[in-house]
Amino acid sequence: MTDPHETSAPLAYQSVGQTVAQFAEGSLRSLALLDVLLERIEAVDAPTSPTALNAVAAIDPRARAVAAERDEQRARGVVLGPLHGVPIVIKDNIEAIGLPGAAGSTALVGRPTRDAPLVERLRAAGAVIVASTNLSQWANIRSARSTSGWSATAGLVSNPWALDRSAGGSSSGSGAALAAGLAPLAVGTETDGSIVCPASVNGVVGLKPTVGVVPATYVVPISSSQDSPGPMGRNVADVARLYAALSATTPVEQPPARVVVAANWRTGDPATDAHFDDVVAALGASGVSVVLRDVPEPGPEQNDDELVVLLGELVDDLSAYLADRPGPGVHSLAEVIAYEDLHRGREQPYFGHDLFVQAIATGGRAGSAYANARTRNLAWARDVCLGPALLDAEVLLAPAYGPAWKSDLVVGGHPGPASVATTPPAIAGWPIASVPIGFVHGLPIGAALIGRPHAEWRILEVAARLEAQVALGFDRYRPSFPPPTRG
Repeated sequence: MTDPHETSAPLAYQSVGQTVAQFAEGSLRSLALLDVLLERIEAVDAPTSPTALNAVAAIDPRARAVAAERDEQRARGVVLGPLHGVPIVIKDNIEAIGLPGAAGSTALVGRPTRDAPLVERLRAAGAVIVASTNLSQWANIRSARSTSGWSATAGLVSNPWALDRSAGGSSSGSGAALAAGLAPLAVGTETDGSIVCPASVNGVVGLKPTVGVVPATYVVPISSSQDSPGPMGRNVADVARLYAALSATTPVEQPPARVVVAANWRTGDPATDAHFDDVVAALGASGVSVVLRDVPEPGPEQNDDELVVLLGELVDDLSAYLADRPGPGVHSLAEVIAYEDLHRGREQPYFGHDLFVQAIATGGRAGSAYANARTRNLAWARDVCLGPALLDAEVLLAPAYGPAWKSDLVVGGHPGPASVATTPPAIAGWPIASVPIGFVHGLPIGAALIGRPHAEWRILEVAARLEAQVALGFDRYRPSFPPPTRG
């Protein structure tokens, strides 16, 4: 299947830099671009369309009025910031006035929303918030049997590169929307892998910043020690522009970054790992300082400790968030469980909420297991794994995910080939990014880049070098929405 709305593709896929330049010279208006994207959403994403991506959860009814306002401001010589008039979509666990902020759950449908501080930053930079994006419900912390990209409010997100394959999770809709040309920029959130995974399998760029750099207030939480909203886009320069607005930071001139490759962090997919090795060799040949090093991998103890921490923080943090959110409805995790049991047919048609039940049983941060698990987990991630790995370098490089796996709502849709790259920085709260490095069997794969706290600009520097090295280009790097197949 070819792009069902090919006539809009050139404009829909151009870079943010090109769009901003066209705005400035007067050859493109924000409202005109927004109308192209809204028409494209209807053609590509809607349940009635041939492709039915389900990437978009809801459209902001004020988007066209805001775009027209941005055009009028520009005509008067007023430019609010680096995103003036640029359309953007945000994950549906982020509150914004005019959008549901439902985290994929019918339990939150109709609850009033506020502008999260990160949304205020986007509006101050001039962005036009177009829509919220579908996600793995409750950011994929509900069940060990969950299918990535499914929510009770908006169904299952499809991958534009192959409609029967997963768009990853939990920022599924953000990744798929970018790949499908529905918006030039998106905001996702990550606790462990939720930006990196959809970025990798949808062939886009994503950055999970250091925890705390982008405020998570009014974002439906899992874990205050690991949650981080972050920018997503189709190239590194676009993500850097969005990151600057979200973080209120700018790059500082520094010597070129030194790179360590985690030689033993493999996805287990031979073609992905071989391609990654070729890209690393080419990066080194281009003049980047690259050193190969074995880096400790998380084992059962580290994974078990992380789960104890996440569930312990979930019961406290989500309950506190729900109690604070305006309007009637669920006000604790226990009430969410009761609501989902009462509405089992809508909320639990394919899998349950076993992790929610386990979270209640932990007793939260005051429970007997939490403190020791967090201490062990953090010490391992910082002092055993990442600290020694980055002792003499700024960026740690590894394969991210292999090709997207097929979605399966019957038996659960768990990730296919993947390295362990997301887990150590998730535990430590350190930044990580994913950048596309090519294709395996026609499906995108990505590389993960990890840095010390607040090293986002160094990560983006190396990501840009990597992007230039693989030189995929926009003309070649567009999905064709192939229908489901065998195999």
